[in-house]
Amino acid sequence: MSRPADILLDLVYPTRCVFCHGFIAPPGRPRICPACQAKLPRTEDGRRRKGDFFSECVSALYYEGDVREAIHRYKFGGVQVYAPVFGELVASLIYEQLEGEYDLISWVPLDRGRRRSRGYDQSELIARNAAARLRRELTPTLVKRRGVRPQSRTGEPEKRRANIADAYRVKDPAAVAGKRILLIDDIVTTGATLSECAKTLLLAGAEDVRCATLASTR
Repeated sequence: MSRPADILLDLVYPTRCVFCHGFIAPPGRPRICPACQAKLPRTEDGRRRKGDFFSECVSALYYEGDVREAIHRYKFGGVQVYAPVFGELVASLIYEQLEGEYDLISWVPLDRGRRRSRGYDQSELIARNAAARLRRELTPTLVKRRGVRPQSRTGEPEKRRANIADAYRVKDPAAVAGKRILLIDDIVTTGATLSECAKTLLLAGAEDVRCATLASTR
């Protein structure tokens, strides 16, 4: 878990490398240093996987080491300045792996209570930055209508599916009807959350759902 001192450094000195904390010159927006660019645990061909209801999911990085620590700082330490870097990684992945296979870009939303306590929706920020890099609009499609126990604490895949069942609703069915939707999230583990979101969208009339995440477990 990230140390409070590390989180403070990211806030005070936002030109440190997102992953290793090394200083980057000249000063500017947060980005990735050359050493980390060379050693990041990038997936092979997006680590394509299929889900119960989504056609496929691709991920930019493996969720381990410095990547895991950086995502923890971003999600739980208030380091929103990472969002453009993460969004750029996801945008590159989408361009390479899913170009031409979607009509609109959306994201997996937090419930209202968690968003209020965190101050932002981490997946929305990644999706917003990715969409901007791809010169596409971001479309809100889902609402999380109830809080659930964090999936990371739920255990086996069956329990994760039960935990997340019926947690989402479609914001505007007319906006998704007949559309191929690209759903963005921060991390995929078992795929239970993405499958539930995809099922909800398909039941509302979406033609297809594909997913892209910043990171994936191995």
